[in-house]
Amino acid sequence: EVQLVESGGGLVQAGGSLRLSCAASGIAFDDYGIGWFRRAPGKEREGISYINSKHSTTWYADSVKGRFTISSDNAANTVYLQMSSLKPEDTAVYFCAATKFYNEYVMSRTAALLYDHWGQGTEVTVYS
Repeated sequence: EVQLVESGGGLVQAGGSLRLSCAASGIAFDDYGIGWFRRAPGKEREGISYINSKHSTTWYADSVKGRFTISSDNAANTVYLQMSSLKPEDTAVYFCAATKFYNEYVMSRTAALLYDHWGQGTEVTVYS
């Protein structure tokens, strides 16, 4: 059974940092790309970051570029999202997801349909 489990969300003041983790099991980790998505209150789910270790590829949406960093620990089957300089508009439920596809389309804000497996999400609230 494939499982993705996010952790690390919480309440943080604007300007602060959080590190989210996505622990994967039941998949051959090296065969998948992992994306981070978020759904803010009243908004559509959007892709914000992606990593594919096999192809040494990372991607960031413009809204988080320069503030968020994605990384992977393949030995631990875990992907991290280091979030810095957080803003109130970063408030959302954050999800990680796995996809076997490797193309430009999985690295976009609207890529959700290309992902096969999803975690349950972790909530991030940024207050000013």
